[in-house]
Amino acid sequence: MDDVEVRQLRYFVAVAEELHFGRAADRLGMAQPPLSRAIRELERQLAVRLFERTTRQVNLTAAGEVLLRDARTALEAVTAATRRVREAGRTSPRLRIALKADIDGGLLPQILDAYHAYHADGASLAPELILGGFGEQPQALRDGRADVGLLLHPFDDRGLDSEPLLSEPVLVALATADPLAARTTLCLDDLAGRETLGGAPANRGRSVEPRSRHDTPRPASNLPEIFSLVETGSIVFFAPASVAQRYPRPGIAYRPVTDIPDSTLAVAWPQDARSPAVAAFVRAAGAVAAARDAQAEQPAPPAAHEQHRA
Repeated sequence: MDDVEVRQLRYFVAVAEELHFGRAADRLGMAQPPLSRAIRELERQLAVRLFERTTRQVNLTAAGEVLLRDARTALEAVTAATRRVREAGRTSPRLRIALKADIDGGLLPQILDAYHAYHADGASLAPELILGGFGEQPQALRDGRADVGLLLHPFDDRGLDSEPLLSEPVLVALATADPLAARTTLCLDDLAGRETLGGAPANRGRSVEPRSRHDTPRPASNLPEIFSLVETGSIVFFAPASVAQRYPRPGIAYRPVTDIPDSTLAVAWPQDARSPAVAAFVRAAGAVAAARDAQAEQPAPPAAHEQHRA
């Protein structure tokens, strides 16, 4: 059997995701007839039917489902290898750090300081922040756009290693005009009838999973835009406590949600990473998080009037 080419896999994945030859051809920037011929040739090479075709719809066969899963993994690996090779060949390679802006638990400046301290001789790679939307960081690590990342659990950890750094309470941000703002604490059932950013019911809790390419586009892409929607009562938004501290706004009330798990920030990297810079960043992140924990566990100093009595 002839080897399957990367080009054929790209064609197949486009059709499998669109389930429509016309849309897949538009996505690939080609005409539909050569795409149909390419898929028939791939089926001939593999000696299996990948699609069930009728005049009205296209569906994957069981064999097609298997190939879609493995083809995505193979294409991710090819794309990642290409990007990493190009990055390694730069005259000034960088350490690319994936994160959502302000979703770092307040640790990033200290982590970067510690990272540079591990290479006081100047041998550390210059860090570059790769900013993305909620849930986009795992894919950036898998496809070679980033080397290491700061991510919120839960996330798609396929092909990734990670270490937890920081856990903190989750608060719900809602408009001060919302009747629930008069409460000191809430539970998820209290949020029935309200929606989150992606349109999901708020009483289902938070989710940081990436949206599919067929979903309605997000109405906002950064925290200031999100909080503007919160202030108008359009949505509520689940945020780690550190984000609430960074974004105090008169039109927003933050309230703890008693039955939602704490938010956990993690440092993550590809399982096959061998970069000393990645290892140094992971060590730095762990050291900063441990120091933060140790500081939080120290008893508070006695008040001034207690010292005077002593």
